[in-house]
Amino acid sequence: MVLNTVFIALGSNKNHPIYHVRKGMIQINHLNGTRVIKKSSLYSTDPLGYSYQPKYINAVIKVQTTKEPEELLDHLQIIESKHHRKRQKKWGPRTLDLDILIFNSRKISTNRLTIPHPEMIFRSFVLIPLYEITNYRFNIPKYGRLLKYLKKI
Repeated sequence: MVLNTVFIALGSNKNHPIYHVRKGMIQINHLNGTRVIKKSSLYSTDPLGYSYQPKYINAVIKVQTTKEPEELLDHLQIIESKHHRKRQKKWGPRTLDLDILIFNSRKISTNRLTIPHPEMIFRSFVLIPLYEITNYRFNIPKYGRLLKYLKKI
């Protein structure tokens, strides 16, 4: 079995967000063929879009998995559903948001999934925790050095 290296962003700002982010990490680690190998710290960040919502708790994890991208996405969406995630407003409040940021060095564009995540390079709440669990030489597939984008935020 091939082990894929994947980076996943986690975020929550509803109903005990620290609990949802930590529980999400545990649930990902319990997926068959999947293991969390690094976790960033938890970060408290301002929301995008609607400023009248609570601050977010964000983190990034590095996992190894035997799952392919769409299969992993299916499992992540099931985990979100278990946390009563409602997809109502873009950038609206949520109990748990799980985004695949990077999947090996693959570039994927389907109706359901774009990898690397197209907005990750603009989001400090993704770049800073990603940097914490990688290093300044880390390359984001398609975009290049992580450090280049960290300097812009």
